[in-house]
Amino acid sequence: MTRKMIFMLGMIALVSTSKVSGQERDFYNAPLFSVKTNALYWLTTTPNMGLEVALGKKITLDLSGTYNPWSFGDNKKIKHWLVQPEFRYWGGERFNGHFFGVHGLYGKFNAGGIKMLGLDKYRYEGSFHGGGISYGYQWILGKRLNLEATIGIGYARFKYDKHEYQTGGKFIKKGEKDYIGPTKAGISLVYIIK
Repeated sequence: MTRKMIFMLGMIALVSTSKVSGQERDFYNAPLFSVKTNALYWLTTTPNMGLEVALGKKITLDLSGTYNPWSFGDNKKIKHWLVQPEFRYWGGERFNGHFFGVHGLYGKFNAGGIKMLGLDKYRYEGSFHGGGISYGYQWILGKRLNLEATIGIGYARFKYDKHEYQTGGKFIKKGEKDYIGPTKAGISLVYIIK
């Protein structure tokens, strides 16, 4: 064996060994917890918060919630609350790069008088539940700050009471509706706790 060949084999062994131990070190030092808030929900006047916790080297549990208690003039409202748990699988180290998720959702709503949502003539009050799949990406902005973008599609089942729009509006009927489409969207600021 020539010196060149021995040198090349030694370099390959060194590079492959250092890469494996480097990956293990990255996973070991990867964050364990984060809190976040979704800017898209804030645009709809909906306060929100999320907590994400590591369950393994590439798996995390994200639990997000929203609450919109506001009524606007003339009985206009998009009152609702939502809880959305999601299991995430990360392509690299957790809290950095690509992830795929499976999420559930449950919430209640009382909405009416919002023309752009098609709710200008009636008010709907009820609950919904469902689930879906999602894809997202997290960028590291600093030692404790990340930016996350995510989108999900899935199914939701709505059960509602339909009323005339006015305050104290007459009850019209009970209804149910199946929905397939976007079930999650977010551009979130993430703060790494540990």
